[in-house]
Amino acid sequence: MPQAGIHAMVGMATRKWTGAREWLLLGAVLGSVTPDLDNLAVAVATLTGGATEGLHRTFTHSVFFIAAVVAVFYAIGALKKDARWTNLGYGLGLGILLHILVDLVLWFNNVHIFWPLNGEVGLWKEYPAGLEWLREFNEQAAEFLFFGVYLWALGSWARKFGTDGDFAGKLRFWTWFEFVLFAIFFILLLTGKIFAIISGGLYLVSILMVFFVTIRMRKTLEAA
Repeated sequence: MPQAGIHAMVGMATRKWTGAREWLLLGAVLGSVTPDLDNLAVAVATLTGGATEGLHRTFTHSVFFIAAVVAVFYAIGALKKDARWTNLGYGLGLGILLHILVDLVLWFNNVHIFWPLNGEVGLWKEYPAGLEWLREFNEQAAEFLFFGVYLWALGSWARKFGTDGDFAGKLRFWTWFEFVLFAIFFILLLTGKIFAIISGGLYLVSILMVFFVTIRMRKTLEAA
């Protein structure tokens, strides 16, 4: 999969389409990251000795998941009589759809876009021979690089729009935290050392952190 930070920045780019509808851009950014939260299920299965097959790029990468998310938030918006929740659902749906499309274009594995029905879709084959190093770089180091780039971009928006100033210090900490992780794992990768369990655990910490930081900085997204 392309890095979650790249997906988040694709979500940010939808500001040209979302206009001033409250929580719509927030939903698009969160939705762009949401499908990769299925890695939490993979982690649980790994730690408990369960099967991991069929847990990634399946249920959270399906058009039926998009429909369910939009329907749930539409219902919440109707019950609460608050259009923001409906906008959030539309944004989540848009973000998830963009995530799926980016995965199809920029990744070498199939996506189960019609899960639970059959119908894997993939534009590319597996990694070509000689590019195995690219998989290791993507999974062991690049994720942290693009988490950091996304947080830096979010901070740039905050400075531009004068929002979330009270969170600036914590945001800088997490941004540099991701860049430092990238440097560490990149150097380890160059030396031929791979710590998949450690990097995987830190990846989960990072994606959850990015998810909650995005919610925390919703004022910045609303100001965009």
